Amino acid sequence: MPQKYGDYQHEIYFDGLFGVLPELPMTFGELESRARAALPPSLWSYVAGGAGDEHTQEANVRAFRQWGLVPRMMVGASERDLSVDLFGLALPSPLFMAPVGVIGLCAQDRHGDLATARAAARTGVPMIASTLSVDPMERVAAEFGGTPGLFQLYTPTDRALAESLVHRAEAAGFQGIVVTLDTWITGWRPRDLATANFPQLRGHALANYTSDPVFRARLAKPPEEDPRAAVLEWVGLFGNPLVWDDLAWLRSLTDLPIVLKGVCHPEDVRRARDGGVDGIYCSNHGGRQANGGLPALDALPEVVAAADGLPVLFDSGVRTGADVVKALALGATAVGVGRPYAYGLALGGTDGIVHVLRSLLAEADLIMAVDGYPTLESLRADGALRAVRPQGLIRRQALDPS
Repeated sequence: MPQKYGDYQHEIYFDGLFGVLPELPMTFGELESRARAALPPSLWSYVAGGAGDEHTQEANVRAFRQWGLVPRMMVGASERDLSVDLFGLALPSPLFMAPVGVIGLCAQDRHGDLATARAAARTGVPMIASTLSVDPMERVAAEFGGTPGLFQLYTPTDRALAESLVHRAEAAGFQGIVVTLDTWITGWRPRDLATANFPQLRGHALANYTSDPVFRARLAKPPEEDPRAAVLEWVGLFGNPLVWDDLAWLRSLTDLPIVLKGVCHPEDVRRARDGGVDGIYCSNHGGRQANGGLPALDALPEVVAAADGLPVLFDSGVRTGADVVKALALGATAVGVGRPYAYGLALGGTDGIVHVLRSLLAEADLIMAVDGYPTLESLRADGALRAVRPQGLIRRQALDPS
């Protein structure tokens, strides 16, 4: 049976009858404001900041406002089905938690990777666990319960280490490998530069390396005895600027589904598809890596067309349930959220993440109910979404020359 995500509002309203008000914010703006007060300034800058003057980060958010869903009436949308099939995994909703490299540090106890995995277990919303984690991937995967998780790979320059990380992810029970392509080098991030803060150089979020036998074998002393040497070794290994010839090697590492993250050009989509990947991840890293680029949402329709049936994951700029619905209407198979759940974690641990995820799903579900779209397929029908001109006029969605 499809889950009734919109019922979350009933819980809140009924609690109000007994004088119980929500402890956590109901809007992204308040969530962001309170998280800023809860996090140390340097960590806040790292999570909230983007590249350059943050134009692309802001454009990601604004892009959603250029689209509007056209209401349809008398379609009997009393039941909505938000479930999706992703790489053979039956998921109750199209929402997932995007990888956040310092999510472990956002929790008050500094074990945010585990808290996020527990939120996945409680909500059925998958987590893509970052290579950069405070706790080793095996401990993270052990908290998933019945919810599948994916492992995000920052491909190191040492192929043996890459192979070890992938095989560990397989053994831990992850259901797919997400290879991030746009972060082999760190983008220009003025907020982080102003605080001179790069968490990994301080030894944070490196547990997947320091627990790895291949990485440890490269060190003269165990990382517990000489953490500085471990950090310096990591610096020399982290960034691998992959080329298309590397795709066959990546494919040879595992039978798990492989998804390429950071793909926004249709020609790159076609090359990835021809190279045997299982999915495309349209993202500009939330505007954290390169300023001045196209909003990821603007790239999504052409990415979906070029994918030609391959699943397309999407993130960058998602703040509300309405944003989720619009990305789905533009063809995304699944939609990722990043900063909102990081802020929920900062305020309330696992409970905070669960609240954020349930709120996003409730709003998405209720929009589909009110606007008359009972299924994800109906959302993607011709004419469901229209682009809003600056003057307030509208035209038909997606590549219609009129």
